[in-house]
Amino acid sequence: MKILKRITLTLLVIIGLTLSIDSMGQGAPDPPSGNHGQSGNQPGGNAPIGGGLLILLGLGAAYGGKKLYEMKKENLEE
Repeated sequence: MKILKRITLTLLVIIGLTLSIDSMGQGAPDPPSGNHGQSGNQPGGNAPIGGGLLILLGLGAAYGGKKLYEMKKENLEE
């Protein structure tokens, strides 16, 4: 049974590496036509990320604080 698992894992790794190499052969996409941005042909929409970043940082800090509280509470119960 161990041999079958090892052979299966080896085949999956080989197939995964083979498929990932094919996807690296693609070139960069053509730049979009038209006037994008203020200084000419710039890809992307220059969307602001400030508000979302602050929300994510706040949620991460709250989650970390909750985990610390639970860990301290668990240590006090022992």
